[in-house]
Amino acid sequence: MTTVSVANAKSHLSELIAKSAYAHERFIITKRDKPVAALVSLEDLQIIEQHEERQGLASLVGQWKDFEEVGEQISDLHQLRKDAGTRKDVSL
Repeated sequence: MTTVSVANAKSHLSELIAKSAYAHERFIITKRDKPVAALVSLEDLQIIEQHEERQGLASLVGQWKDFEEVGEQISDLHQLRKDAGTRKDVSL
C-alpha cells in the first residue's frame, strides 16, 4: 500500500479516489508520519466487511456449548463458496 500524508491527500484527493476506485489501489493516510486512515475502493470495503461478518459468526460458534457441528458446517460453507465455479459441472 502506498503511504500519503494528509496534506498530499488533500491536494490530490480526486486522483487518489480514481486510483482507488478503478485500479483498486489502497492508500494509507498519515499525519506526522503516523497512519491515521485508509482509502480503499467500495468493492474492497465490502470484501473486508464480509470477512469480518464471517469471522464474527464463527467466533460465536466457539462460545456455544455442544454446538461444534455448527462450526464445522460454517467451515464447509466457506470452503464451498471458495471453490464455487472451479469444479466440473456434472448435471444432466
